[in-house]
Amino acid sequence: MKMRLFIALSASAAAIVGASQGVAQRSAPRGIAQSEATKAAQQHPQLIQEFGGAETGARGTYVATVGRRIAAASGVPGGANGAFTITTLNSPVMNAFAVPGGYVYITRQLLGLMDDEAELAFVLGHEVGHIAGRHAQQRERAATRGSILGVLGAVLGSVVGNNVFGQGLQRYSAQAAQVYTLSFSRDQEYQADELGVRYLAATGYDTGASASLLASLGAATALDARAAGRNDERAVPTWARTHPLSEDRGRRALQRAQANGAPGGGTRNRDQFLAQLDGVLVDDDPRQGVVEGRNFLHPDLRLGFSVPQGYGIQNGTRAVSITGSNGQAQFSTGQYNGNFSTYIGQVYQGLVGQQAGQLQIPQPRTTTVNGIPAAYTTTRIAAQQGQLDVTVFAYEWDRDTAYHFVMITQAGANLGPFTSMVGSLRRLSTAEAATIRPRVIDVVTVRGGDTVQSLANRMAYNDLKLERFLTLNSLAANSTLRAGEKVKLVVYGAR
Repeated sequence: MKMRLFIALSASAAAIVGASQGVAQRSAPRGIAQSEATKAAQQHPQLIQEFGGAETGARGTYVATVGRRIAAASGVPGGANGAFTITTLNSPVMNAFAVPGGYVYITRQLLGLMDDEAELAFVLGHEVGHIAGRHAQQRERAATRGSILGVLGAVLGSVVGNNVFGQGLQRYSAQAAQVYTLSFSRDQEYQADELGVRYLAATGYDTGASASLLASLGAATALDARAAGRNDERAVPTWARTHPLSEDRGRRALQRAQANGAPGGGTRNRDQFLAQLDGVLVDDDPRQGVVEGRNFLHPDLRLGFSVPQGYGIQNGTRAVSITGSNGQAQFSTGQYNGNFSTYIGQVYQGLVGQQAGQLQIPQPRTTTVNGIPAAYTTTRIAAQQGQLDVTVFAYEWDRDTAYHFVMITQAGANLGPFTSMVGSLRRLSTAEAATIRPRVIDVVTVRGGDTVQSLANRMAYNDLKLERFLTLNSLAANSTLRAGEKVKLVVYGAR
C-alpha cells in the first residue's frame, strides 16, 4: 500500500477462485476460446496490480515453467504452446486460482507452504483441471459476479439503490478484472484433484504430492484458526476455503495417486524448489503496510492504528478493510485540497455516486486526534435490514494529504465499536518504523545438535513458534531432524 489513491477494496477479493473456458469433457477437449483469452489478457495487468504485483524474476519464471509443463499434459489444445499464462502474485493470501482465458495464478504465500516442486505441480494442475473440466461453465448460474469493489461499495450500492456506485468506482469497475467468486461442487473439486494427479503422473512427478499438499493445507487451516483466536472463515486460508478440505478428499487423492503409480516413485525436485523459495516474502509486504495482531502499521507512510478487539483486518493494495459483528469499516485516502468538507463530500460521492446529493450529510465537526487535525460526519441511510449510519472520519496528514475511515454501524450507535479505532490513528516514530521488517523464508541446512524446538525458536513470530515451524515443514512434534537435510524458517529480512 504505497502512496496512491485508495479505492474501496476488500482483501476478500483475493478469495477468487474462477476457471476459464476450457474443455467440455475430459475425453473431448476444446481449445480455449479466443474471446476469453483476449478478455483475460486485457484484465491481466489490473488483476496483477490489485494483488500486489507479480514475480518477474527467476522465481516467477521457474513457477511458470512448471505450470507450462503441467498444462502440456492437460490435453487442452495449445497447452504445450503458450495457451496458459502462469503468474506468481505478491499476495499474503494463501491462494491459487484460474480465470477465463487460460490464466492461472498462485500467490507467494501458498508457494511458501509447499515442500517441493511436485506439490507446486499438483496445485497448478488442480487449477488447470478446473479449466479442463469446464467447471466455470457448469457453475456459472450459481456464481456471484462482481468486481473488486470492496465491502463498503457493495453494501452501499445495494442499500442506497440500484447498485449505483460513484463515477470513480464505475471507472475502476470497468478497468478491474471481472471475476467469478465460485464455490465449486464437491464432485468438481474431486475431479480437479484427479486431473491434477493425472498430470503429475504424465509429467513424471510423484503422485503422492497431492495428498501431502492437502495435508499441509489442512494443518495451515487449523493453525491460522488458532492464531486468529477464532474459528470463522476469516481465519481459514483462502485456498482451503474456496477448495474445501476434508479427510475424505485427502484419502481420495491418495487413492488416485496409488492408481496412477506408486506414491514416492516420481520426481519431487525438493532441492531445486527450495533454492527458488529461499528469500520469498511471507505475510504482509511492509511496502503495503503490515498487520500485527490488532494493529495496522505502515512504515513508509509512518502511520498506524488499532482495530477493536475481535475485529479482523484485511490489508489490500488499495485499502484496509475492518470487519466484525457490529460494523465494518475501510481505511483509505483520496485527493485533498485542504478543505475537510470538500474531501468528505468526495468520499460520499465515491461511495454512492449521484445519489450522494439525496443524502442528508451534516456539516463535518472538527477535532484533533493525537495532534492530527480531523473532521467527521455521519449520515443515515435506509437499508433492507433497517437504518444504518455511515460515518466518514478524515485526518489531515499534511497540507496535501488526507486519510479517512468509512464506517457502517447500526443507526444510533454513533461510532459504536469504532470509537477507539478512530482515536488510535497516530504517526509512527522513525525508530518504530525502522523495526517493521519483512518476513522471508530462509532455507537452512540442519546441523548436528539441531532440534525441532531449537530451529523453531528462530522463527520471526511472537507466538506459536513451534507450531508454525512444524506446519511450514510438514513435520510432526516428535520428528527427528537429520544433519544435512534442509528445512524452512521464517526470519526477518532487510528493508
